[in-house]
Formats: sequence, structure tokens, C-alpha cells
Amino acid sequence: MELSAREIATYLNGEVEGNPDVTVSGFARIEQATQDTLCFLANPKYEEYLYKTGAGIAIVNKTFKLRQPVPYTVVWVDDAYRGIATLLDIYATLSAVQRSGREYPSRVSWRAKVGKKCYIGAFSYISRGAKIGNNVKIFPRVYIGRNVTVGDSCILYPGVTIYSGCHVGSGCILHAGAVVGSDGFGFAPDENKRYKKIPQIGNVVLEDDVEVGANTCIDRATMGSTIIRRGVKLDNLVHIAHNVEVGQNTVMAALTGIAGSSKIGEGCMFGGQSGVIGHLSIGNNVSLTARAGVSSNIKDGETHMGFPNMPISAYRRSYVVFKNLPDLQKKVSQLEQEIGSLKSKP
Repeated sequence: MELSAREIATYLNGEVEGNPDVTVSGFARIEQATQDTLCFLANPKYEEYLYKTGAGIAIVNKTFKLRQPVPYTVVWVDDAYRGIATLLDIYATLSAVQRSGREYPSRVSWRAKVGKKCYIGAFSYISRGAKIGNNVKIFPRVYIGRNVTVGDSCILYPGVTIYSGCHVGSGCILHAGAVVGSDGFGFAPDENKRYKKIPQIGNVVLEDDVEVGANTCIDRATMGSTIIRRGVKLDNLVHIAHNVEVGQNTVMAALTGIAGSSKIGEGCMFGGQSGVIGHLSIGNNVSLTARAGVSSNIKDGETHMGFPNMPISAYRRSYVVFKNLPDLQKKVSQLEQEIGSLKSKP
């Protein structure tokens, strides 16, 4: 796919300095760019590369001032980082749109409904009662269970599995190996201390514009629904347990785990390997640092870290103490020896 500087400026509401008809066919980091690629500068740390890069086009913030002329075309924008994100999204969307039609072997139940302009990859299976919206891209080896609904313009990458009765909104992206609707982890011990499985008869609801990372698993509810609200972004290898609710526009980095029936607010940011135990309430706009272990409710707007979790300011004060514990232990031992010698004197 080729883009001209004029087209890029139109997409990003930017201004062209240089040749507006120059075209690029790919993207590259500013220090590695070549004549047929596009780069960007958002971090002043990389300014030196602006004068060394071999790019055909560079996207640069309007607030930035060049210290010397450059031989390539510059597109001046309000926010270069958001600008490159927009272009990458356009590029990825157009690449996906190129796929259409149905590949064989694949199986679509005659009782399923598939919308217009869809792509169905080889070895995919769409069960009876499933409803697939328009312009949906279903890559090879995707399984869609009975009575599943998938909204318009979704992308289901290879190996995605959606269990029966689940709902996927419009504009969602499910990456390779993602599982939506697997059984929640529910077992009850009997009189012989053997665990009897508790049937999980609920479902999972993904609202619009949700993105689910590769090999992420979202469990169906025991009863009712596990709900992922609009605009949530889940990284790879995230686990959402049964009956959890995640508020809109919350993001979770890789290896995050949310235990059953916890409620996560809107606009939260969870660092990698963070975890929340079951039946907790996490407020809106809460941030968790990487590897935070949450064992208590958190109010709106707080940032927590550590295990067990505590507000970040309290954790930092505590850290000053416990990082010095080895030295303190030595001092205590010395004091004990001195006290012992004093007691032994007549």
C-alpha cells in the first residue's frame, strides 16, 4: 500500500513541507528508515536522527523547530505519536479488508447467518444459530459456537475460540488463540473431599471496540454474564475469571489476572503481572503498577503497587525502611553483643 504526503496530511489534518506527491510504501523507525518508508518524531530524545534519517516522509509535531534543513518531506501535525497510530490503524485495516470470500474447507451451518463482505478462512467452523455481522474477517481455524453473535467489522485472528451463547460487539479484535466463554473455575468439595464441578451456564459479553490479546482467556459467568465494557484493551496472556465486570476504556498489560466476581471501574490501567483477588471493587481511573497484588478494595483515582497492595506513596515510604533491613539487622546484632558484654561485667 502506498501513501503520499498529501494523503497523509489529509488523514492527520497536517501541513506538508516539501514535495506533497512523494510516496512511501511502509513504516520504519527513524534511525532505520529508507527512502520508501515513513518515520515519525514524537520524543525529542531522538532529534539527532531527524538530520540523519533516510526516510521519504517524516511526521513531526508542529511545536518542534528544525535546527537545519532536511532532504525529505515533512508532515507537520499536532501530535506525531497519535498521528502514526492513526496511520498504522488505517494500514492494518486496509490490509485486512483485502481479504474477502470464503476459503475451503470451512463449515458454516445452514442455520447460521453471515453478513455481507465477510471473509471466512479455511478450517473455520461457524455453528448453528450464530449471527455474524457485515465486514467481519474470520481467519483460519476459528471456532464460533452455537448462538454466538459477532458484530460488524470485527477481526478474529487464527485459532480464536468463542463458546456458545457469547456476544461480541462491533469493531472488536480478537488475536490468535484468544478464548471467549470457557468455563469459570467453579468446584464444590463433597463429603469425600472430591471436587464436584459447578456448571457454568452464563456467557461473556464483549461490548464494542474491545481488543483481546493473543492467548487471553475470558471465562463465562456461572450465571448471568462476564462483561467487558466498550473500549477495553486486554494484552496477551490475560485471564478474566467468571462474573467479572471490566469498565469501559480500561487497559490491562500482559499476564494480568482478575479473579471471579470482581468489578473493575472505567479508565483503569493495570501493569503487567498484576492481579486482583475475587469479589473486590476497584474504582474508576485506578492504576496498578507491574506485579501489584490487590487484596482489598481501591477507591477512585488511586495508584497502588506492591503485594499486598498499598497506595504508591505509602509503598515508597515503606520501601525506604525494608530495603535497609539487612543493615538494621547488623546494627541490632551489634547492639545485642554490646548489651551482653555490659551485662557480663561485674
